[in-house]
Amino acid sequence: MQNSLVERRQKYGWSQQRLADELGVSRQTIISIERGRFDPSLPLAFRLAEVFECRIEELFDPHGDIA
Repeated sequence: MQNSLVERRQKYGWSQQRLADELGVSRQTIISIERGRFDPSLPLAFRLAEVFECRIEELFDPHGDIA
């Protein structure tokens, strides 16, 4: 699943570790999500959307249409 997590995180000026700390997950989890190796659980996806003040659909796209 394609995502715009890297762009959102960089827009906030956050490191992967800062985002991981904010969410209570490991840095490796953030790396795996950003690289598309791991799809987050629905609760984690909602938390990501909350942190970045956007909708889940703005972060994740199962069809690969996020540019």
